Amino acid sequence: MRATRRACSGRVALGVVRGAGGEREAVTPERWATLAGAVATLAAANVLNNRVAPRLAPLTSAVTVAALLAMARRSGVSWSEVGFHERSRGLLIGGVLASAVAGVYAAGIAIPATRRFFRDERALSLSRARAIEEALLQVPVGTVLLEEVGFRGVLHALVARSHGPVTATAVSSALFGLWHVLPAIDMMAANPALSRLASGEAGEGGPTGEGPVPGRRGGPSAREVSRVVAGSVAATAVAGVFFCELRRRGGLAAPSLFHFATNSLGYLFARLAPAGPDHAGGEPSHRGSGNRPRAASSIVTSTATASAASSATSTTS
Repeated sequence: MRATRRACSGRVALGVVRGAGGEREAVTPERWATLAGAVATLAAANVLNNRVAPRLAPLTSAVTVAALLAMARRSGVSWSEVGFHERSRGLLIGGVLASAVAGVYAAGIAIPATRRFFRDERALSLSRARAIEEALLQVPVGTVLLEEVGFRGVLHALVARSHGPVTATAVSSALFGLWHVLPAIDMMAANPALSRLASGEAGEGGPTGEGPVPGRRGGPSAREVSRVVAGSVAATAVAGVFFCELRRRGGLAAPSLFHFATNSLGYLFARLAPAGPDHAGGEPSHRGSGNRPRAASSIVTSTATASAASSATSTTS
């Protein structure tokens, strides 16, 4: 009886509750405040990186990551809970998946029916130096570091502490999908073929699916924008679930390397993709655009995610 009382009092003192998934820490106002602060910090970074100062994304992302990690550590989250573990295994898993992504992209630009999805005009309008900057600085620091530490690291750890890993995966993946609203809007102008795929209208357009829809004037309608955004949010949310599974098996190293490959290789394959008839002899329409290009769009990334997943089954199990 005394041992039972001691165990119960110890559990209450530690703020631990027992649920279906084992012992979890009780939700306190301080933990809610930390979670809300992390979400607000990510939202601010999203606007800064996509609308206010895209070229400063690496700096913004580095500062944001430092702030998120400070919030998590102050809340009592360990480095292992954030995902800094299983480094060797994570690098192996990520390397296998990165190789699979390269294979998927190579097949994509080789097949005429899918080639148009890889031609992102913002990526094609960049000089070689700018393309290298995007692939080796903007993507790994401005995108991958922030998204993996933010969503699969800090947010996942904060939610998992009180609600378990399943809920943490659902919440972080849903927020990861919403994170791509602004990039989806930008994608509509830079990659019309991919936008139509996201909105369920991949068969429209010219004979090859490229170029404007006959008889259509002006920009996309509000309904089209809504469909593209909804498709992108859903696709990246599903990709987020897969990234969380990679995190579980190989820490943050696994999804980070895979994420880096899907995005950075997009710049290479956008340039390697042969031009269709609508692009022959034409100049990119977004040269000098202030928006930061995203060559490997959310839908292409999700396609690569699904295709590469089967290639890594033996390694990740």
